[in-house]
Amino acid sequence: MSTPTYDAILFASFGGPEGQDDVIPFLRNVTAGRGVPDERLKEVAEHYRALGGRSPINEQNRALIAGLESELAERDLRLPIYFGNRNWKPYTADALSSLHADGHRRVLGLITSAYSSYSGCRQYREDFARRLDEAGLLGEVSIEKSRSYFNHPGFLDPIVDGVREAVTDLSAAGHDASRVKVLFSTHSIPLAMTEASGPAGAGADGQGGWYVAQHLAACRYVMEQLGETGTELPEWQLVYQSRSGSPHVPWLEPDINDVIEEIGTQGSADAVVVVPIGFVTDHVEVIWDLDTEAKESAEEQQLAFRRVATSGGDPRFIAALADIVAEHLDPSRERVAVTELGPVDDVCGHNCCQVNASQAVPLEQPINSLEEIAAMLREEK
Repeated sequence: MSTPTYDAILFASFGGPEGQDDVIPFLRNVTAGRGVPDERLKEVAEHYRALGGRSPINEQNRALIAGLESELAERDLRLPIYFGNRNWKPYTADALSSLHADGHRRVLGLITSAYSSYSGCRQYREDFARRLDEAGLLGEVSIEKSRSYFNHPGFLDPIVDGVREAVTDLSAAGHDASRVKVLFSTHSIPLAMTEASGPAGAGADGQGGWYVAQHLAACRYVMEQLGETGTELPEWQLVYQSRSGSPHVPWLEPDINDVIEEIGTQGSADAVVVVPIGFVTDHVEVIWDLDTEAKESAEEQQLAFRRVATSGGDPRFIAALADIVAEHLDPSRERVAVTELGPVDDVCGHNCCQVNASQAVPLEQPINSLEEIAAMLREEK
């Protein structure tokens, strides 16, 4: 058994409403400081209201936590897990209050985001710093965020199986692989955030940072593994979904619905396999943006449509999360990675995923501590 260097886990996620009355307040939390008018929030709210005002994300996360608790217990790694969301109940602050009251001081932050970006990485660290600062716990409780796990086989292999099953199912329905297009979909983010993803300088010279590179590496692995099974390989493309914000701000493109329309117009395929490779669980942005809007786009173009499940419900993914925990507990443990991009360091690189360049610290400083981040956030007020 490893000697624990942490005494608790903070399972940190995005959050989602659990009733109709929660929807608008939740969306206001998500868009705080971005100047999004209520009219736009009401439009997005309809996605949640169509599902009864309840996002499945909290329930899915509780299932993940239960599975992880069992997996860790089997490995004799008995760390208590606290659940805290950035945007809705149970909030990060609630989790911190509970774990502190229970006597925990060194915490591993396990994030439900597989890739490196501001919203999927640094924003969680900012939330940790802000809540610790507000509670007067900076310096008393430490939280270290887990590494990105986009290239762990436990995250990607369930996707491989899902794509293979979808392509096989389409073949059985009479669709030749040469007439099938695989669309790997992830959340669009602003180009400035894309360039800033990863350590400072990762997006220099127009390289785009880590966000896109990590997704492309994950897509290539899935298709390579598919080829090794003898499945005839269809063409594939990385596409984006769920764009929000001001229209004049450039975001990652192309949008999945535009791509589906183009496929139909050009007649380049008869079927599409949509793969939500950027997401861990089947939450609202998957259910609405893909199962509803993207599916409707395919139907309008008379394209057969298959949507692959996310990895979150697969035991291999839960085992992958346990691997991440075990890696942090034992620095000598081999880091598991299956793409050409190796495992991300446990400790974030200098100014990692920092969109605001004015906040940058000298390069010789390897990381912004939570204390430094808290100070930056105070200056912004």
